[in-house]
Amino acid sequence: MAIDFKASSGATLGVEWELQLVDAETRHLRQDAREVLAAVPALSEGAENPPVRHEMMESTVEVVTGICHTVGQAKHDLAGTLAVLRAAAAERGLTLACTGTHPISDWRDAVMAPTARYAQLVEQMQWLARRIQTFGVHVHVGVSDGAKAIPIVNALSAYLPHFLALTASSPFWSGGDTGLASCRAVVFGQLPTAGPPHSLDDWAAFEDYMDTLMRAGTIRSIKEVWWDIRPHPDFGTVEIRMFDGIPTMREVGMAAALCQSLVTLFDQQLDRGYTLPRPAAWVVRDNKWRATRYGLDAIVITDDTGNTAPLRDDLYELIRELEPVADRLGCAEELKVAGEVLEHGAPYERQRAIRAGGGTLENIVDAAITELAEDRFVTLGEVAHAGT
Repeated sequence: MAIDFKASSGATLGVEWELQLVDAETRHLRQDAREVLAAVPALSEGAENPPVRHEMMESTVEVVTGICHTVGQAKHDLAGTLAVLRAAAAERGLTLACTGTHPISDWRDAVMAPTARYAQLVEQMQWLARRIQTFGVHVHVGVSDGAKAIPIVNALSAYLPHFLALTASSPFWSGGDTGLASCRAVVFGQLPTAGPPHSLDDWAAFEDYMDTLMRAGTIRSIKEVWWDIRPHPDFGTVEIRMFDGIPTMREVGMAAALCQSLVTLFDQQLDRGYTLPRPAAWVVRDNKWRATRYGLDAIVITDDTGNTAPLRDDLYELIRELEPVADRLGCAEELKVAGEVLEHGAPYERQRAIRAGGGTLENIVDAAITELAEDRFVTLGEVAHAGT
């Protein structure tokens, strides 16, 4: 099975941001995506890849950039679409937010989007698919040669805990605290073809594996392989899908900067003849679980002999290592936001701080709405005030 990888011209960017439609009064999710999309036909209809589109549940609208060359351009693209979408939502008594799960709403109240693809998925997956009322961010980074895609995916798999812990925003599920930093990682990860990417030797091995899955009837299309990181042949990108729903544009920029910098670094190392690191599959799985459970407080495995290090320390070191690359790409300021997250708290920590201060789950929804609308972190002082 030959799969054509449509190589990109450099480390281009594309960002997909899944947003919640929240009732402005009740703070619960509303299943009104169809009406909101109908109100913005210029953004949701006609084009092959429209900027606003359905996701699996009617509580979700996805905002998608065009092909961008810098993180700043991607943020500008998202901001323009978001402004139009916010106005359309407000006319219907809706507001927008983004966290990996909604703290209050019950997944059993979700309504599926009216597309044959999603109906087929529910028929096949049943309960696993029906409960995916989750929200995430996907970042595509262009790769100049398909032969590089699999080595880069393998190398990026070492950073699943870094991607997840910085953006983990789903400690609550259907009104209760799960004890996890990211329950979205568990809910979505239960799909049979989701989870960490398979460690493969090269593009030919990827083609063979996809062919095997299709012959076995496991998938009908390679688009049904929902790995945390995967090659996207049609776009000529590597797609990082590990991020939880991200509450602020600043943090979306951080995620994009982190991805673009890492992919660029690995691409350049391949050009210089280096062999990229390829972590053992058991290390990748274990580290993903550690970040799912403990977020930034995880102690991650650093090699296949079992050595470990605090994830926070590893992240500080990674940010320093990527600074020269980010500076050349023009995304150094966005990368620095990772340091702010480490200092002020990842989204799951900010949510739990509200709860610990005596706030309600509705206060947590309010904070998420504010963070998206004002593009800033809710401060500890505001958290304390919310709890009084």
